[in-house]
Amino acid sequence: MLDATEGYTTEDGRKIGGVVMEMKNITLRFGGVTAIEDISFDVHEGEIRAIIGPNGAGKSSMLNVISGFYNPQEGEVWYKGAKRPPMKPYQVARQGIARTFQNIALFEGMTVLDNVMTGRIRQMKAGLLSQALWKGKAEREEVENRAFVEKIIDFLEIQHIRKTPVGRLPYGLKKRVELARALAAEPSILLLDEPMAGMNVEEKEDMSRFVLDVNDEFGTTIVLIEHDMGVVMDLSDRVVVMDYGKKIGDGTPDEVRGNQAVIDAYLGVAHD
Repeated sequence: MLDATEGYTTEDGRKIGGVVMEMKNITLRFGGVTAIEDISFDVHEGEIRAIIGPNGAGKSSMLNVISGFYNPQEGEVWYKGAKRPPMKPYQVARQGIARTFQNIALFEGMTVLDNVMTGRIRQMKAGLLSQALWKGKAEREEVENRAFVEKIIDFLEIQHIRKTPVGRLPYGLKKRVELARALAAEPSILLLDEPMAGMNVEEKEDMSRFVLDVNDEFGTTIVLIEHDMGVVMDLSDRVVVMDYGKKIGDGTPDEVRGNQAVIDAYLGVAHD
């Protein structure tokens, strides 16, 4: 197991920074049902951190705790060295944390460009009157934000559909548009909830490449939920494994792959 509060070096020589987020003894209940039970793990700056486990393990609930959709009954969330009070999702977004969703949450009647532009809302400071008149600060903001969004569109290779209504797009491209919208917010931490779900092999390869490129070129820290173990083992620097709301494994892909508790609960490989 890694014990590197101040950072570590990956097997391929990448330098990973210190701890940027800590989940400390998180417990989340819905009535009499415990979705997450006393789970702790950390996320280092610049790493790709995967959360895996069977259906119903509590993975999406954990992502919802990180993004402010749920506030746990017990435990603490620490971000950049400070304990985070209970927050709403928009407050978490202001801290530089963006996400995609397991079920695509786009504006179907709007174009790709307009959907991605919604990711820039946090950067729009002009008042209502200035926006209505589209003068001065509002005009400058619009030009700057559109230029930034066009760079994201180019980066994710969706120039050819930039003016297409999202509702007309195939599933794999919708996933890419949702990633573009999250990136438009310029997050320091990007939460991806099953970004490869429902994709064919070619689409998964494309999305995997973009995830690696986002991490490499933007330096974005990524927390990833994914069921495809091939994708997880190829992309991730470290992996947390959950089962029935409990943590049963935590380490590098190789460490998790060799963890017998993980094998028994999830990977499905029998004892020798």
